[in-house]
Amino acid sequence: MRRRELVARAVAATTAALLPAALRAQSHWPTKSVRFLVPFAPGGTSEIVARSVAAELTKQLGQTVYVENKPGGAGVVAMTEAAHAAPDGHTIILGHVGTLAVNPYMLSDQPYDVNRDFVPVTLLAKVPNVFVIHPDVPAKNFKEFVAYVKANPGKLNYGSAGNASAGHLAMEYLKLVTGMFITHIPYRGTGPQLTDLLAGRTQASSAGLPALGAHIRAGKLRAIAVGTLQRISALPDVPTVAEMGYKDFETSQWYGILAPAGTPPDVVKKIQEESFKALKSSAVTERFATDNAVGGGGPSSEFAAFIGKEQKIWKEIVRKAQIKAD
Repeated sequence: MRRRELVARAVAATTAALLPAALRAQSHWPTKSVRFLVPFAPGGTSEIVARSVAAELTKQLGQTVYVENKPGGAGVVAMTEAAHAAPDGHTIILGHVGTLAVNPYMLSDQPYDVNRDFVPVTLLAKVPNVFVIHPDVPAKNFKEFVAYVKANPGKLNYGSAGNASAGHLAMEYLKLVTGMFITHIPYRGTGPQLTDLLAGRTQASSAGLPALGAHIRAGKLRAIAVGTLQRISALPDVPTVAEMGYKDFETSQWYGILAPAGTPPDVVKKIQEESFKALKSSAVTERFATDNAVGGGGPSSEFAAFIGKEQKIWKEIVRKAQIKAD
């Protein structure tokens, strides 16, 4: 018996030594700092959501979760890097409507497959899209803006955080339903595009309330509509696009965490559980309430189903609106 026991222990030790490092380390995640990639430049809603959650995760995990902005190529640069990262939970990326639901149909040459090369971890937040114009535009409300653009096709420009950013998609969807012609100017992030909008070099935009709220309150931008089906508490006097006669129009920004394919299931579950805890912290709930953001935190399967639903919706919108990478 003694000999059998020794042999069994030796076999077990050998087997454990042969297991991939990611599998052996999974129960101890994280064992080092966690890199949280954001595929856009600083200054936008994506970064605000990521940094709010990362700060709480750092407190909870005892390891630093640091946000790294990596803009470029409609999010493709950062997504490519994340797809090739070690699948051990120490590199994660912020996915959103553009990179996950639009790029697969707008771009024909992505060096990865969003449904094959990534694991959806959890939805973090849904943020209302707000449509704004520069005060110099001769329109006091949404209907006047649409009428002005139609009377002056191609005269105005709108900026976005870049191709396939939430703002780009929202404006193209709006152009589709209203029949407006307004030229898209893509930037490398919400921050840079807001600089030109506030200066009057572009005349319109759509972005999340976290990036726009202070400028709206200061009178530097005029909010003319929101993309949700119901009005939002932060802007109670601003109508929805749907109530302006465009039935069922709805567009919002949403953000979630993805990990490279092959990340162990229990690591994915741990990231999801810790993210849910972070979303329930007072610091995050207070910030989200200010911005009318709705927190997520559900399991991987729920986020995967949500992405699939959004892909069906945006596949049709991309086709009808002929959305292209400018």
